[in-house]
Amino acid sequence: MSLRHQALAALITCEPQAKVAATIELQSRFSQVPPFELPEAERIEVISLTSAQQAHMPGHPALPKLVSATRVPTRSAFTVDGRAALLHAICHIEFNAINLALDAVWRFAGMPSAFYTDWLRVAHEEALHFTLLRTHLQSMGWDYGDFDAHDGLWFMCEKTQSDILGRMALVPRTLEARGLDATPLIQDKLSRAGDARAVEILDIILRDEIGHVAVGNHWFHHLCTQRGLDAIDIYPKLIKQYDAPRMRPPFNEAARKAAGFTDAEMAFLLGDA
Repeated sequence: MSLRHQALAALITCEPQAKVAATIELQSRFSQVPPFELPEAERIEVISLTSAQQAHMPGHPALPKLVSATRVPTRSAFTVDGRAALLHAICHIEFNAINLALDAVWRFAGMPSAFYTDWLRVAHEEALHFTLLRTHLQSMGWDYGDFDAHDGLWFMCEKTQSDILGRMALVPRTLEARGLDATPLIQDKLSRAGDARAVEILDIILRDEIGHVAVGNHWFHHLCTQRGLDAIDIYPKLIKQYDAPRMRPPFNEAARKAAGFTDAEMAFLLGDA
């Protein structure tokens, strides 16, 4: 199978460890120096889902139980079970992020080879993040699936399934970029709760997520340039079109700028545009 077909196969894999293994194997196979070049026929192929594939889109285990975001209880990070629930929520975000990156690889035809290898690298790093968090949860006596979770990230993925510009604008550089803002605040809570290992893991995740948001920024701007669109002008229109949440401060401005947000984009986010 081609890279994109294999990414789809990994995406619809339900068992978490099998999905992680398939993603790592894909990255190992297609990560090359000089960069791997997909044949044009593979890049432009429009892949249609079979009914069986559609039924497992995306692949996820029976647990955690998926509920509305309003039904996921808020717990204090200063109790052991509350801290486990918080880490489980982040672990679920990372599991979803594997799916989001794999979905970008198989779904969107006609992009340069670097688009597919960029998102494959992102999927690989998200798989490593998920593994780090799951291992830490297990060391605390819990596991992935022990708490309810919600699928807000995947809902936006579904909304933008036919619009690559909307996907790049609203998933990596909007919803995932929010993690750049939230992570230092979460780390502060975990540090005060005495969980130094969780803080270390979130250091790794924050470092890598800057790169992931940068990938989204790069391809969003690539598409805007290709289509003759103004990135500042089109972004709020996409937010309205797809009913995406408007980002609110505080923002981790240093991390966002490292991820490729321009001064003009930061001014828009801060309401100064």
